[in-house]
Amino acid sequence: MRTETYSMPGVQPLTEAYIHRTDSRVEALYGYHAGAEQDWDRRLKRLEESGNVRADAAAIAGVLRAYNEKAGAAPEVFASIAAIAEGAPVVVGGQQAGLWTGPLLVIHKAVTIIAAAKSASEQLGREVVPVFWVAGEDHDWEEANHAFVITAEQELRKLASVRPEGSRTSVSRTAISLEDWEKLLADLELALPHSEFKPALLDELRTMSQKANSLSDMFAMLLSHLFGKRGLVLLDADDRDVRGLEAPMFRQLIERNDELEQAYSASSERIKQLGYTLQAEVTPGSANLFLFQSASGDERTLLHKRDGGFQDRKGQISLSAAELLQIADEQPQQLSNNVLTRPLMQDYLFPVLAAVLGPGEIAYWALTGEAFRILGMEMPIVVPRMSYTLVEGTVAKHLDKYELTFEDVMERFEERKGKWLKLQDGLSIERQFAEARQSFETLYKPLLELAAGVQPSLSKLGDTNLQKIVEQINYMGSKTVDAFNKQFEASIRQLDRIHLSIKPQGKPQERVLNMTAYWNRYQLIWLEKLLEAPYHRTGGHEIVYL
Repeated sequence: MRTETYSMPGVQPLTEAYIHRTDSRVEALYGYHAGAEQDWDRRLKRLEESGNVRADAAAIAGVLRAYNEKAGAAPEVFASIAAIAEGAPVVVGGQQAGLWTGPLLVIHKAVTIIAAAKSASEQLGREVVPVFWVAGEDHDWEEANHAFVITAEQELRKLASVRPEGSRTSVSRTAISLEDWEKLLADLELALPHSEFKPALLDELRTMSQKANSLSDMFAMLLSHLFGKRGLVLLDADDRDVRGLEAPMFRQLIERNDELEQAYSASSERIKQLGYTLQAEVTPGSANLFLFQSASGDERTLLHKRDGGFQDRKGQISLSAAELLQIADEQPQQLSNNVLTRPLMQDYLFPVLAAVLGPGEIAYWALTGEAFRILGMEMPIVVPRMSYTLVEGTVAKHLDKYELTFEDVMERFEERKGKWLKLQDGLSIERQFAEARQSFETLYKPLLELAAGVQPSLSKLGDTNLQKIVEQINYMGSKTVDAFNKQFEASIRQLDRIHLSIKPQGKPQERVLNMTAYWNRYQLIWLEKLLEAPYHRTGGHEIVYL
């Protein structure tokens, strides 16, 4: 298998400082470091000493069995769940449920979770279980409802599900009808190029859609299908049975809310003092908890603290601390975490050895260290998610043909494309028109001076006349260049295909393209290559050639 390592430019300075250990002041925000082998031993020992602060492992395992069975889990998953019941540590990472898994980065996160768990197991000499946290409690429908694929015509097409009418509830609670699934599948069938694997892919998705009541259901079934044999355990954060086990932690989050707010605020000030930008908002008075309003169709509403109680921003909901605690005890399914309390909840449900996070997540997790300590916990080891670019055989051939490197495509594609076209111009069209324009101006300007000498008012008219003639020369030159370039339309299409495949919409492939395009062409060979690609505990980017 052919792979290459590429240094992708970092976009989060705080994350880069953590990964590369370039700022010793940052290490205190996290505690452990993924690249320090001794920290894995130290974290495991800490977990073994702090089992009393977490939920009952056997109870968690029972909920996981039911959920993963519904998702069509493989036997290896149930073996992983049995290990969790016995207290096995886990590597966890998660993502919002997207249409057909959403962008490729979701697949990359699952691959990293599995690789990190395997690496830790080998070092520690005991089983470490990979867990994927499906963030089904999130309510950002526009972020979850679509997938991008490249069509046979080499166009990027967005396939999306319209949000059903009703309240802004979680993705897991937003129902998708069978008719909606059929429409999405019809759109996908039209968009994907014909291939020998296309009928089987569509049949698989259609079978899943008949059981999927939501994007989260489909998301879980797909992850189970793709990664079940690797023992990846799935959990939906909005599962009612999971919520029942979270009740004691919700109680802590409410009772100690002021202390937690102070911790988040202190951490945010510290990060700013270190010269870094915050990646999550720390809002004064925010409870960092959501409430599902059953009276308005389970709308998910952020709670704020006012006058000793809890309210929504508009003041339409008003609960005393005692009333909110009662909800936590009796109806925990009405509560939901935000980005700052979710890490705490994960550590309560599982003995989290390490958390696999993307660049933005690593930056905002820096806000949570003190909050962990207040609750008698410790932030787990933060593992940067691996990223990959899949390069198809045709694209690789075109890269060689036009003498382009991967870096050229990522950083200077238009420049290299323009340079290649100019090199084909044996007629030197642009140069000849430029010389003609210069010669004309040289000959014409003395005539303008002559005209102005005869009548000064002709000076302005002469300048306008000169400008118009130069514009016409430029116009003719541009049309001549366009006509010349049409001879190279096939080459231009090949060059544009390179860019569309590797950097669609001017973004890394993983942030845009959906995995169905690769499944359609390569069955699941593309996934096996990702799973076999090099893994690094401190993250990195690998170019994987198909």
